[in-house]
Amino acid sequence: MNRQQFPVAPQGTAPFSYQGAPAYPTTYQGAAPQTTPPMPSGAMIPTGGMATPPAAQPVFEESYIENILRLNLGKMATVYMTFENNSQWNAKIFKGRLEAAGRDHIIISDPATGMRYLLLMINLDYVTFEGELNYEYPGFTSGIGR
Repeated sequence: MNRQQFPVAPQGTAPFSYQGAPAYPTTYQGAAPQTTPPMPSGAMIPTGGMATPPAAQPVFEESYIENILRLNLGKMATVYMTFENNSQWNAKIFKGRLEAAGRDHIIISDPATGMRYLLLMINLDYVTFEGELNYEYPGFTSGIGR
């Protein structure tokens, strides 16, 4: 029987590469890299010391609903929602303390009953607050409602 000899990959690298793909070693867990990435020709290599970072700029969250809600956690809110294709109720109002807000959800709690509601942003129409709102946007930082 004639056995065909196949090349053996170095320990810690992938045993093969796909046809037509460059055969760069791929390391597995715990294995040290086999090669260092090449430096592009003409690249500038900094000499002496580290570069100083630019002056610190004020940090503002972008003006998205979840960010505005996060700035007002702990406040009492009235959340107006619409639920399409719902035979029991098409629109509903939730009142409670704003506990959390994420990209796709709002969590409020009703202080009278202790009930907590996880509400989906996709159903959100609008939110009202009693009193002042905290709001930050580049060029505009204020408590709204003064």
